Amino acid sequence: MAKILVVDDSPTQLTNLARIVEGQGHQVITAVNGVEGIERARSERPDLILMDVVMPELNGFQATRKITRDADLGGIPVILVTTKDQETDKVWGERQGASGYIVKPPREAELLAEIDRVLR
Repeated sequence: MAKILVVDDSPTQLTNLARIVEGQGHQVITAVNGVEGIERARSERPDLILMDVVMPELNGFQATRKITRDADLGGIPVILVTTKDQETDKVWGERQGASGYIVKPPREAELLAEIDRVLR
């Protein structure tokens, strides 16, 4: 199974996403903001990142852009998981390099299908 980094500043969302991902046998590592997410991506080399957008210090759009445009980290796919539900947000996320976009609260089946799609 895959190693998945979950980045979210909400302890409730972090726990919920980790429960869903671990329930499928994946290994979960966590970070509570974009800065820590980038640091954990460098040190842990996950197979996939689930990234919130609205976070302190460095938001998920900024962190995704830094990860996907980095020579060492650019091969790690990022799925944005956010409350931002406007089409313009989704387009902006794709422009930052996101491989997927899910609106919170995620339906478990939708999240797992998107993870499977991106990991293939």
